[in-house]
Amino acid sequence: MKAREREASTGWAVWLLRFGVAFVILNALLTLDNLDGTLWPRPTPRLSFELCMAVLVLMPWVALRGRAGAGVLRALAAITTVWATARYLDVTVRAVFGRPVNLYWDGRHVAELLRMGDVAGWQAGLGAVAAIVVIWLVDAVAHRCWQSMARALAWPPPRPAVGLAGVLLLASFAVHGWNGLDTRWFFSIPVAPTIARQAALLSRQLLPGQVASQLSASPAFEATDLVSLHGADVLLIFAESYGVCTLDDPRQAAQLAPARAQFAEALKDGGRQVVSARFRSPTYGGGSWLAHAALLSGVDTRDPGDYELLLSTDRPTLVRHFRQHGYRTVNWMPGLQRPWPEGSFYGFDRYADANSMGYRGPSFGYWHIPDQASMALLQAQELAAPAGQRPPRFIVFPTLASHAPFRPLAPYVADWARLLRDDAYTSEQAAEAEAEPVSWLEPVPAYVASLRYTFRWLGDYLAGRAPAKLLTIVIGDHQPLASVSGKDASWEVPVHIISADTALLQRFEALGFTPGLLPMQPATAGMQALAPLLLRAFDGPARDPASAAE
Repeated sequence: MKAREREASTGWAVWLLRFGVAFVILNALLTLDNLDGTLWPRPTPRLSFELCMAVLVLMPWVALRGRAGAGVLRALAAITTVWATARYLDVTVRAVFGRPVNLYWDGRHVAELLRMGDVAGWQAGLGAVAAIVVIWLVDAVAHRCWQSMARALAWPPPRPAVGLAGVLLLASFAVHGWNGLDTRWFFSIPVAPTIARQAALLSRQLLPGQVASQLSASPAFEATDLVSLHGADVLLIFAESYGVCTLDDPRQAAQLAPARAQFAEALKDGGRQVVSARFRSPTYGGGSWLAHAALLSGVDTRDPGDYELLLSTDRPTLVRHFRQHGYRTVNWMPGLQRPWPEGSFYGFDRYADANSMGYRGPSFGYWHIPDQASMALLQAQELAAPAGQRPPRFIVFPTLASHAPFRPLAPYVADWARLLRDDAYTSEQAAEAEAEPVSWLEPVPAYVASLRYTFRWLGDYLAGRAPAKLLTIVIGDHQPLASVSGKDASWEVPVHIISADTALLQRFEALGFTPGLLPMQPATAGMQALAPLLLRAFDGPARDPASAAE
């Protein structure tokens, strides 16, 4: 009797070892994460939902049929390899580039990515060989693990009981996990949605006619010119989270009224006037890139899938249009801290990010570079030379100060020349800004303070430091998060056109803009409609923009 008990005990131990080790290895492959924004994977203490479901299917299959065939095991291994590869690509691209993987787009730009990383040809070749070897090893390990689990489940004594108990246990675990409990405590993010998303994207991008039928039409760039600008520089500022809540919320409007009045006075001091309107952003509370793409391409990007589809095309953009008419085009991105190869879609001559624009002062929070310092560097590098001695500029500059959580906020610096030096800010100023508490429960005061800062430095710049002929377009990329903008807030954002050219501003008035900084009429169009409107306003005087807008 004791011999039988020892034999049964040994059998159970072998079963647990055979099944458990194989399950742990497969689970590690399907739940791996990224190691601190590098190309290296790391395991996570989570369960793979897909693996649990596969075991749920395999258990009754083996219990009823007695074994799992070679074809079934080979298929499971192949699926595991594909799933693990997709998991690795998704978590790595998210960590390195801050966005989901797009196999079609990323595949087209592998060479550009390698160039950006200064990867030599032999290194790329060696990496490709290593990737093939790793995928082969993953498939071999996965096949061996599925064989081991299948044999464990086919062990005669516990087979029916294990099948039934396993189904009940895992089903109960899964049901409880997906109905009420926070699944992140035990389940990793499933891989299946990534696979499905990539399949949908590939079908939209590769099937004939899909791009043209699913994306909205592009504006008629080729039918317009830029004559009415008379060679003026154009500075397009995407003011982060600048929404109409600053106009429609009585408390925010009152708190910002003095800053707006001071800004208006600064414009007058600089010999400039302003007209304003409202447009609907394609996004709310975040996703600034959707707004940037909508305005710069004139294509509706409310669906993030359409945005990704757009990047895979050669659709025209405002950037390329200005470039074709003799402008030097600059993307001034102080918030960009990682490679951004998808930016090549727009066609800028220069991409300046946080690492390449030359800021030498102390860091302020996650975004490092204060907006005023970014503007000082932009002026020094691109706009300081007299307009007649250089090509005109078309510059896109997304600001950062009003990005949630709106802290830390750098102090305003009266001496703009100092912003170009190492001592742009003192260590005490940086420490004081960092010490300001962040409040997610009451974020409005910090949000309003960030916009006061924006109005102040921008007003000071336009009052006496900017080129005389500069056309400035200030547009909110989206409303701030709901705790600031309010429940069920609109998706509208203000747009300000600032110029010393009265005739040009009158063309905008003919297209529906109103004088001043307070556009109160509701938006009648999405942000993508602003692109053709700009084209009509900039077009030669032979065409009447009012009649063109009808």
